Formats: sequence, structure tokens, C-alpha cells
Amino acid sequence: MTEAPRVVIVDDQALVRTGFRMILTADGIDVVAEASDGDEAVAAVRRTRPDVVLMDIRMPGTDGLEATRRILRDEGTAAPRIVILTTYDLDQYVYAALSAGASGFLLKDVTPEHLAAAVRLVRSGDALLAPAITRRLVERFAASRERTTSLHRDLSTLTPRELEVLEALAGGDSNAELAARFRLSEATVKTHVARILAKLRLRDRAQAVIAAYETGLVTPGSDGAPRREF
Repeated sequence: MTEAPRVVIVDDQALVRTGFRMILTADGIDVVAEASDGDEAVAAVRRTRPDVVLMDIRMPGTDGLEATRRILRDEGTAAPRIVILTTYDLDQYVYAALSAGASGFLLKDVTPEHLAAAVRLVRSGDALLAPAITRRLVERFAASRERTTSLHRDLSTLTPRELEVLEALAGGDSNAELAARFRLSEATVKTHVARILAKLRLRDRAQAVIAAYETGLVTPGSDGAPRREF
């Protein structure tokens, strides 16, 4: 039996933390700690070594963006997956957190079943957490930034097939959908995705979407824009 995901919940509102804890616990997910600000979050991660952190982006003191940076820097390859929680569907801090290495984001009004599914999906590393608002978020902030391949290495290191997979991945396709699109096995798709992440030195699929925009492979308004929901 697969071990239950271990989660740290970070939010400055006790009611939000309590509600999320109840939802996740009822779904068999182990909430190992709670934190009310970024400093507490960093300490909780160091103490409990969770699989996933649900991180509020706007908190007094050390906010979620700085806490995300510190956790990913300090924990290195052992760092948990971080999902940003926000009440805003167009928030520049969310985009910055994704660029810093967070694995996705959720609005705080997410349904209970989607919250639990998000934790399991991001823990697996197999799917990008991409609600419909991801398209507007990435378009707004990626379009305003100067594209440069130096940010995420040179796309010329990718094969033509890997470029196609990256473009489709930026559209939010799951491994199963990628396999169907390119008439490949899911195992082959996973190999392509792993090679893309390794060649571009990216942490996960969320960063791959950012890379696809910032290098100009996918442009705002194109068919490859993120569109996937749970």
C-alpha cells in the first residue's frame, strides 16, 4: 500500500488551516504540521520532512514567496513539493513562486475533492496543477517579461520530439493525453518528460510551463497555453 502523503499547511488564518486539515485527514492524508507564517513554515519543513507544503502566498512577516525560496534552497533535492494557496486569480507573487520552483497553485475556494486530489497529484510529480486561471496568470506575467533562453538553458539541447512534448506539456496535457497525442506509450512519454527536465535543469512540470513561455516556445494566446483543470 502506498504511504499516505505527508503535508504541512501554511496559512495565517487558523480557520483556513483547520478546514484544510479536516478535509485532508478525512481523505487519508497525513497533516504533520501547521504554520502561520513563513518562518514557522521553514522550521516545520525542517522538522517534519513533508512530501507537500500547502503555502499561503500573502502572510504578515515572512510571506509565502520568501518561504518557498528558502525551503527549496535549504532542502535541495530533498525539498517537498510546494503548492501555493491564493485568493487571487491573477497574482504576480504566484507567478514568481512558480518561477522559484513551486509545483503549482490553488485558489482557497478549491473544492474538498480537488484539494485532496491536488496533494496526491503534486506528490506524484506526474501532473501539473493547472486550474483554468493558469492561462491568464501566465499570459499576464510571462508576456511582460523579456524572453531569454538563458533563464532556462538553451532549447537547442532538446530533440524535435522533446520540443513537441514540451509544447504540449505547456498546454496542460497529462502523460496519458501526451501518449495519445503522439501515439506513444506512457512509459516513453515519461522518459521524454524526464529528459526535458534534466536537459533544461527544471524541477518539475510547473517549471517546464514557465520555461515554455519564457523561451518563446509557447506564446500568450497560442493553442499551447495552459488550459487544464482537474
